[in-house]
Amino acid sequence: MPEPLSSSPRARHRSAASDALVFDLRELGRRPGALREYQRFVPAPAGLGTEVIGVPDGAMLDLQVRLESVTEGVLVTGTVTAPLAGQCARCLDPLTDQLRVEVCELFAYRASTTDTTTELDEVFRVEGDLLDLEPLVRDAVVLALPWTPLCRPDCTGLCPQCGQRLDDLPADHSHDLLDPRWAALAAFRPTNNDESE
Repeated sequence: MPEPLSSSPRARHRSAASDALVFDLRELGRRPGALREYQRFVPAPAGLGTEVIGVPDGAMLDLQVRLESVTEGVLVTGTVTAPLAGQCARCLDPLTDQLRVEVCELFAYRASTTDTTTELDEVFRVEGDLLDLEPLVRDAVVLALPWTPLCRPDCTGLCPQCGQRLDDLPADHSHDLLDPRWAALAAFRPTNNDESE
């Protein structure tokens, strides 16, 4: 849920990335049907990702949005395109990719029917004359990230015994596995000299 920009501590300490995601609605007006289209290249806010993949802090996001004034608030539609960096979930090699995600969300006016009939965390809200798209961008990008990022679809991963990349090993790569329950008996196994006698 977006905090009021005028009163929150977050508003007083906003980063350049956050400020670039704020739109002044005085340019749009409140007449239903009024619309404006924007394209902005904005630095990504920090923490836009998961442990294995995400948008590097400060990387440029291509934000193409349309703000449309409707009776209940401002309808935001458009796309966010972001570079991704992370590591393959199978072989742990670094990987890069690009994510393009569509957004469509209503930001409700204060005291509108939508505002008064929904819980605080169920809908975004317009705060004064400003529209902060950072929470919308954050939700859309993080939810669209791959659960298991791969360097390529057929990546074979790592050998579970030695930890080396299977793609770098010969096809017949294997390990002699000894059941730990029988390990103590290995000392009693006859050697080649014993067998020849």
